[in-house]
Amino acid sequence: MTDDDLPIKPATRLVQAGRRAEWTRGVVNVPVWRGSTVLYDNVAHMRATGAGDLHEKLFYGRKGLPTQWSLADALTSLEPGGAATFLYPSGVAAIAAALLSVLSPGDELLLVDSAYDPTRGLTTGLLARMGITTRFYDPLVGAGIAELIGPATRAIFLESPGSLTFEVQDIPAIVDVAKARGITTILDNTWATPLFFPAIAKGVDLTVLACTKYIVGHSDAMLGSVTAAPSHWAALRDTSFQLGQVASPDDAYLGSRGLRTMGVRLAQHQASALTIAKWLAEQPGVAQVLHPALPSCPGHEVFARDFLGSSGLFAFVLDGGNDAARTAMLDGLVHFGLGFSWGGYESLAIPADPHRYRSVTSREFAGPLIRLQIGLEDTDDLIADLDRGLARFRAARG
Repeated sequence: MTDDDLPIKPATRLVQAGRRAEWTRGVVNVPVWRGSTVLYDNVAHMRATGAGDLHEKLFYGRKGLPTQWSLADALTSLEPGGAATFLYPSGVAAIAAALLSVLSPGDELLLVDSAYDPTRGLTTGLLARMGITTRFYDPLVGAGIAELIGPATRAIFLESPGSLTFEVQDIPAIVDVAKARGITTILDNTWATPLFFPAIAKGVDLTVLACTKYIVGHSDAMLGSVTAAPSHWAALRDTSFQLGQVASPDDAYLGSRGLRTMGVRLAQHQASALTIAKWLAEQPGVAQVLHPALPSCPGHEVFARDFLGSSGLFAFVLDGGNDAARTAMLDGLVHFGLGFSWGGYESLAIPADPHRYRSVTSREFAGPLIRLQIGLEDTDDLIADLDRGLARFRAARG
């Protein structure tokens, strides 16, 4: 057995992946390669370079440089069975490329009804103008997805757990149906990352990450990725090249830097979020906590079966009240910022109104929802902040 044959665990892979000697040139981190034009030795060299596969080959800046290749290679190494990864300037750009690589006019997409709102907007906007139909399905449908598949269905888009309401999908059941019918599966795996849900190994064809979140981890760069199974890599690569998609080398560098500490950050996000979720579940003024690791969350049994851990994003339902009472709680928070996105080191809170983003399923809650991103602050401070906020909510609710 050689050193290359030795199995390594994810924490080691996070540190070592993507750091090829020809890219690092003797330093620990791959430098930031900024460039557009690549110079050739002669015409024969130029023609020979352009005649083959341009993946991880110096050709033109839009095809990538070692800074982007390093992060893409590292992300692929986290997905057992994955062929390769393409980077994008945002998570939404990654979702668009994944969808466009498998859908054509006249096709139908099945989209989970709990999906991220920009994903819905992409399908009901751009894809609709292209003549691609989208049908929404219940996130808890499981193997029942078979009954929704029609002659034009070409892809199923999953997001588990779902944005805002955190339903956990039975991904293996849906994948089994899709493979039997020759249908592509695409998963937005941003919440779990490959560390907590290795999507390609579970049979998913294309797995999307908004790397802005846990990969970058510091709220200072926009970045997305799609990792493809071998059967879907060529179409993803060609579509992405044709769309002119390229991630900034500076943002890719920040993604690589964040990746090295993602394991320890996720462990802390997980522990802190669970502490706070369990505390909230016992507080007056809280009707329900929507955290996949808690039995109160729809699909919890599937989560316990399939996932290796949980991250720092969840929601909770207030016990009665209205938007004004919820606002009274949010506006006085000290340690939670009011802002979109998540996955950074800082804690965030937003009012969540899932009924605005549903088409075929609806859920009745006892009161308004708040979504929390639990950062890396001390949980005692965060709990004290929420405790004061709940007191304001109860006072405003009456």
